[in-house]
Amino acid sequence: MKKLFSFVLYCCCVLLTQCQQPQKTEKTESKQAIVQYASGFTILTKNHYTLVTVRNPWPKATQTFTYVFAKKNAVVPDSLSRFPIIQVPVKRVVATSTTHLPSLDLLGESNSLVGFPNLNYISSPNIRTRIEQKKVAELGNNQQMNTELLLDLRPDVIIGFGIDNKNTGLELVQKSGMAVVFNGDWNEQSPLGKAEWIKLFGVLYSKEAEAEKQFNQIEKAYLATVELAKKATKKPTVLSGAMYQDQWYLPQGESWAAQFIAAAGGTYLWKDSPGSGSLALPFEAVFEKAAQADFWIGPAQFTSYQELAQSSAHYTQFKAYQQRKMATFSTKKGKTGGLIYYELAPNRPDLVLQDLVKILHPELLPHHQLYFFAPLR
Repeated sequence: MKKLFSFVLYCCCVLLTQCQQPQKTEKTESKQAIVQYASGFTILTKNHYTLVTVRNPWPKATQTFTYVFAKKNAVVPDSLSRFPIIQVPVKRVVATSTTHLPSLDLLGESNSLVGFPNLNYISSPNIRTRIEQKKVAELGNNQQMNTELLLDLRPDVIIGFGIDNKNTGLELVQKSGMAVVFNGDWNEQSPLGKAEWIKLFGVLYSKEAEAEKQFNQIEKAYLATVELAKKATKKPTVLSGAMYQDQWYLPQGESWAAQFIAAAGGTYLWKDSPGSGSLALPFEAVFEKAAQADFWIGPAQFTSYQELAQSSAHYTQFKAYQQRKMATFSTKKGKTGGLIYYELAPNRPDLVLQDLVKILHPELLPHHQLYFFAPLR
């Protein structure tokens, strides 16, 4: 009897030990995508899903946003359930800024756009065709989009654009159960940093490799032009902006526009002013410093010398005006009047820089045709 009891006890121990052996678990691999120039987002790819963290989508943002992008039937850990989980690739998208649209074009996903606030701002030929075909809905004002229409559109995601910590319109949309992903491309200060946000769209459409390829091409062309500009023998002085009411508004020294001028081999006269926004100065202060500037680039909305003279005789006193050394991006418009520069330039810094080198140092790019800029008429 003792032998039988010992044998039974042994078998129970064996079974218990086997039941307690740890189960095999799938190894989770993580890969941090390289985001080299943009400071506003990071991408972390797991086996079946991708984590994107968006920081500073607008100036002085008080919140960081984390999103989980997962393919159909992917298993997402319970620990991530507090974040929005969005199935990819997305098929139906609402964008809220024209700067979002070039990424759709570059990735071949223009047909995914189903709604946008104020369609007249859009210049993309591909998307304008869809608008004419009634395939993109007008959503009204960016801050107060038509929520009922949004619900009818059933977008997989809304690419949000915010200017401060009060985004009541998008908060209302989120409460309706729709996914909103904030895009902070406009808040980036470096030219390549803005363009690198195409990688976020690569995640949305499960086209990470294509987004990387597109960005690498832009980066290569931009950096090659930077090196070319270094061959210039002179650095002409540059003025920018124009007057609004009694103040002259121009870019600060750390701004996107100022960085372009420096990279193109120019000397921006306010390059030492701190900040990345705009300066508001009295006319006298601008004239004292820039009356003899070699070039005047980006004179606000003005597109001709006559317009400037009619607006204020003060403009005619500048050397750049008198010698016809002025260039503007305000003449290049889309079919319904949207400025192409505002839509596409943040995504194509290579073309912007090539334009500026052509203007400041035409001998370095003799065959380049201006894309965004044009001489004043």
